[in-house]
Amino acid sequence: MRILVAGAGPVGLTTAVSLARRGHEVTVLEAGDTLAAESRASTYHPPTLEMLAELGALDALMAKGLVSHAFQYRERSGGVVAELDLRLLENDTPYPFRVQCEQSKLTPILLDLLRAEGGDVVFGSAVTGVVQDDRGVAVTTADGSVHRGEWLIGADGASSQVRKSLDVPFEGITYPERFLVASTEEDLEALIPGIAAVNYVFDPEEWLVLLRTPDHWRVLFPTPEDTPDELELARLPERLRGVVDIEWKVAHSTLYRVHQRVASRFRTGRVVLAGDAAHVNNPLGGMGLNSGIHDAFAIAAALGDDEALDLACERRRDVAASFVQKITHSNWEQLRDPDTHKAGLRALAADPVKAREHLLRTSMIASLRTPEPGRTG
Repeated sequence: MRILVAGAGPVGLTTAVSLARRGHEVTVLEAGDTLAAESRASTYHPPTLEMLAELGALDALMAKGLVSHAFQYRERSGGVVAELDLRLLENDTPYPFRVQCEQSKLTPILLDLLRAEGGDVVFGSAVTGVVQDDRGVAVTTADGSVHRGEWLIGADGASSQVRKSLDVPFEGITYPERFLVASTEEDLEALIPGIAAVNYVFDPEEWLVLLRTPDHWRVLFPTPEDTPDELELARLPERLRGVVDIEWKVAHSTLYRVHQRVASRFRTGRVVLAGDAAHVNNPLGGMGLNSGIHDAFAIAAALGDDEALDLACERRRDVAASFVQKITHSNWEQLRDPDTHKAGLRALAADPVKAREHLLRTSMIASLRTPEPGRTG
């Protein structure tokens, strides 16, 4: 079959490689002139590592990334509230850890794999329209070209033109605060002894997240929804000094709004949505990129079998709505109300059985063991 994929991000390219491995002719349409260079998502959970290993991408990713076995909940004052160790999952996965690596380092690996399978990316090809019938899909791009295939996978991000062309509702919420992320060249391991690679920091006035990537440490702050961007960026140095009282070296910073939204349907005829085109969530817990890659594998495995594809789309939508969004929203609520949760987190970390059950959920292993929609148990 000839299959079109809109979007050459990690989800689109994972889908494309998975389909090409199954013998399909795959063309990826990418709006940009090159692969995106922005850091964006950077955490890969154990089941995602299993999938990337199956594709043959994991060794190259791990060579560029770093392994993180534990994550911490910390006090702003510096003390550790609780630490959870993913090695408790050693009997559940061959990869009982996270890998921290910017998604911009994964996409070139996936592109090489796609080209090795005979597929390719057409850059500068933003989707502007989608028309389908019972035999296939015609996709118009910004340069006036028309690309035809038997199927189209829309993996073109949260502002997906594929989704908009289908008039698929994308309902949900927008969080009251924006997120401000600063990438810094400071060595936080030296400045905050004992810090993990991933840290959720409690403070009744200003919670934050400290996250290590191979190139930088990232600091995430919640930021008022209605203040001017330039004001918030101007006071970033002061906020960073409130974490550690030094003059921080900031490589770059970004301020963005955060949403929790799920498309009303993932499949419309011969078009299937995946990744951010189908669902978006807040980044607390690192589930967006991972769930998108899980979408990619599920769609690639089912494409060509109508019943299997319907079931896969229904299941992936259920996971997005009732698993990913539930956990990420809970993470946000937890950081906003630390006094309610600290004792429970300490008890959780002290109980290996309960900690493993928790880690099965937060590592997303449990999301792939979700019963079929409409079933319990």
